[in-house]
Amino acid sequence: MPDAEDSAETTEPLAGLRFAYVAGVTPGKWIRRWEERMPNFPLHSFMSDDAAQVSVLRDGSADLSFVRLPVDREGLNVIPLYEEQPVVVAPKGHEISVFEEVALDDLAEENFLDIDEMGGPDMALQVVASGVGLAILPMSVARHLNVKDTVMRRLTGAPGTQIGLAWLVGTDSPVIEEFIGIVRGRTAQSSRQPSAQQEKPKKEPKPDRRGGGPKKPAVAQRYAPNPDKGRGKGSRKKGKR
Repeated sequence: MPDAEDSAETTEPLAGLRFAYVAGVTPGKWIRRWEERMPNFPLHSFMSDDAAQVSVLRDGSADLSFVRLPVDREGLNVIPLYEEQPVVVAPKGHEISVFEEVALDDLAEENFLDIDEMGGPDMALQVVASGVGLAILPMSVARHLNVKDTVMRRLTGAPGTQIGLAWLVGTDSPVIEEFIGIVRGRTAQSSRQPSAQQEKPKKEPKPDRRGGGPKKPAVAQRYAPNPDKGRGKGSRKKGKR
């Protein structure tokens, strides 16, 4: 039986920033940029299904979540990021396989499965593979699941889906702002990045290379100034002989 100390260690939240992401989101490039800019601040990530994409924020499992819109935005900050390409997935050998892309209107006679009623995209694609019907999914999700005995094609005329980044209202911080900036493509030198706004150490003043010794005394003039300097020719008056 674990003692109280062991129990405390297993329930203690991870230090650092935590984010969740739904299937189809590939956060690798953002993680790499974070590690380059914030090497001393750990970043933890995990995949969540669509049903839990918001609850992971509300129950404290994640600080941010890449969500598939729309979601219930109450109490959330949400930034739309990019749209996903829809595809139609059919059983292998279906006539859509001879085309590069298919229009939704051309599939009016087909039986489309309800993804939510099927229990999610994974189960829905298993049903598609059995030949019962077709499914419409984001291309990134269909590629991620890659279910055997199915074929997918780009679908035109269907509404697309959108990926956004969400976090709870009131949890804004420089660390979260740093992550948002990385996701939105801001460079490390961007004035909007908190890491770039940190006060830089002041440089020591450069030494006076002109020298700090005593000035040399002015040299006395050896000759009296020429009173005719600067006058035109013949300007000197001639005396009488």
